[in-house]
Amino acid sequence: MSDILRWGILGASKFAFEHMLPAMQLAKNNICVALATRDKSKAMQFLQINPEINIYNNYDSLLNDPNIDAIYIPLPNHLHIEWSRKALKAGKHVLCEKPISLNANEIDELIELRDETGLLVAEAYMILHHPQWIYAKKLLDSGVIGNLIQVDGVFSYNNSDDQNNIRNSAKTGGGSLLDIGVYTFGSTRFMTGEDPEEITQTNILWENKVDVWASVSAKFPSFQFLSVTSMRMHPRQEMNFHGSKGIISLSSPFNPKVFGEAEVHLCLNQGDRKTVKFTSENHYVMQLEAFNASVRDGSEYACSLEFAKGTQQMIDMVFEHQSNKKMPKVNF
Repeated sequence: MSDILRWGILGASKFAFEHMLPAMQLAKNNICVALATRDKSKAMQFLQINPEINIYNNYDSLLNDPNIDAIYIPLPNHLHIEWSRKALKAGKHVLCEKPISLNANEIDELIELRDETGLLVAEAYMILHHPQWIYAKKLLDSGVIGNLIQVDGVFSYNNSDDQNNIRNSAKTGGGSLLDIGVYTFGSTRFMTGEDPEEITQTNILWENKVDVWASVSAKFPSFQFLSVTSMRMHPRQEMNFHGSKGIISLSSPFNPKVFGEAEVHLCLNQGDRKTVKFTSENHYVMQLEAFNASVRDGSEYACSLEFAKGTQQMIDMVFEHQSNKKMPKVNF
C-alpha cells in the first residue's frame, strides 16, 4: 500500500481553494488528485495551483474513481451527511467539514458505516491538531490554575453584506451556532473532557430563521460555561479557562494566522504571566497528516465521530432550550 493518500474534493468551495488545497500541497504524503465541479472558472483556479488535478463535472463520477483514496467534503452543511454516506459506500475515507450533521442522531448512521467498512470518517475539526490546544490542555490538566470554575468564549465575524452566503440561509443549514458554535462548544469539551448537564440560558437573535447572534450559558459537571457566537459583529475570537488560582487564555484559538498569532497565556494569582506563541504551525496541514497516519497505521485520530456527535448534541440542546421562545426579527 502506498504511503500517499490521494484526495478528491467534492465542490470547488472558496474554503477548499484557499485553505485545504494548499494544505494538501504541503502535507507530507497527501495529494489532491481530483475535483468535482461544474464551474469551469473555479476549476481553473484549482488547476493553477495543481495542474495535474483531474476535473469531474459531477460528484458521483469522482466517487467512482478507483485512484482516489479519500474524499474531502466542503459542501453546504445540509449535504454533509448525504455525501459522507455515499463516499463511504463507494469505499472512500471521508474528511467532512463541520458540522458533519445538522442533528446528532444523524451521526449514528455514519458510525455504523465506519464500523462496517473499516474506513475512517471524521469531521474536519482542525483545531484539535494545533499544538496551542494540546499545550493548553496540558496546562489545564496539570492543575496550575486550581479548580476550574468558568469557561467563556467568543467567536464572531460579520457577513451581513453577503446575503448569498450559505451561512445566511436556513435551507443550507446556516447560522452562527452550526458554523462556529462547534468551536466554542467543542473546544470546551476537548479541554475538560466533560459534557453539559444543562443549558441554563439562551438568547438568540434571528434573521430569516437563521441565528445571527447567540448567547448560551450551560452547566457542566464541574464548571459554568458562557459562549457568544455571531455573524453580525466585528471579528473576535478568544477562549478563557478561569480557575481558582489562574486563567488560561487563547487569543487566536480558531483561525491562527488568519485572525492573529496563536498565543496561549497563563495568568496566575501572583501576577505572573507567561505567554507561549505558536508562529509557524498550520493546523490544516497537521490535520491531513494525522488523517493519513490514522488511515495507514491505525493511529488514533483526535476527532472521532463520537466526539463530533457530543458537540452536535450540545448544539441540539441549545435549540431545544430556545424552541419555545419567539424568534424576533432583528436588523443590524
